[in-house]
Amino acid sequence: MPEYFHISSDKAKLDINTITDYLIKQSYWANDRTEDVIRKSIANSCCFGMYNEAGEQVGFARVVTDMSVFAWLMDVFILEDHRGRGLCKQLIGEIISYPEFKDIMKWGLGTRDAHELYKKFGFTSLSNPEVMMERKIE
Repeated sequence: MPEYFHISSDKAKLDINTITDYLIKQSYWANDRTEDVIRKSIANSCCFGMYNEAGEQVGFARVVTDMSVFAWLMDVFILEDHRGRGLCKQLIGEIISYPEFKDIMKWGLGTRDAHELYKKFGFTSLSNPEVMMERKIE
């Protein structure tokens, strides 16, 4: 019998230790963040946890948004032991179709290696990258 997974936007269910451990020790994009920075980013974002039948967190993503014009998808991951089952597709699909996000006009994200995954949800390369800028504090 296949294992059942569910997604929740309830921040009280998030396993902060699992999230911080993954982001700091296993991700390429957040390994320079501190636990305090991660906690603050979670507190100020819309977060989604993915859980197995036992209620253990196996995935995570967060969205920074004004709920109308723009949303930035961040920190998407599925723990190594649970990959290859389509869980990331399920997580992203749930986020994109989340009722509170229905009016968002533009989504953004950054990825080094998952372009094909995100293309399945309508993400494309920037149409006008020459108008985009960033301010990076190092």
